[in-house]
Amino acid sequence: MDGDDLQRHAAERAEELPGMTLEYPFGPEWEVFKVRGKVFMLQTVRGGEAMVNLKARPEDGEALRATFAEIAPGYHMNKRHWITVTPGPGLTPELVDELVTESYLLVVQGLPRRTRPVDPETFGRA
Repeated sequence: MDGDDLQRHAAERAEELPGMTLEYPFGPEWEVFKVRGKVFMLQTVRGGEAMVNLKARPEDGEALRATFAEIAPGYHMNKRHWITVTPGPGLTPELVDELVTESYLLVVQGLPRRTRPVDPETFGRA
């Protein structure tokens, strides 16, 4: 998956999620995706390379970094709770969908129940 595909696919998935907003608080070069005012995904290009920052459970982030060369500790983020995804052959659209959705649900889980746009325990399950 190349950089344009990575960012386009991640943004398309994020836009499908209830309560999502897109903002540019750090300037036009940083796309910041939020749910109820809380960030769950950031996108930018750094040194000519596309990158997507996503929230992850610490144990999942560790496993993802060990498995995929395209996944590193979060750039300019808490390295324990965020990952940075960059283009590469190990990425699939399904993996990107899963990572974006998981990041969203982790943030939703931290919101007060009355403001959650979805139930993070049941969202996406039939």
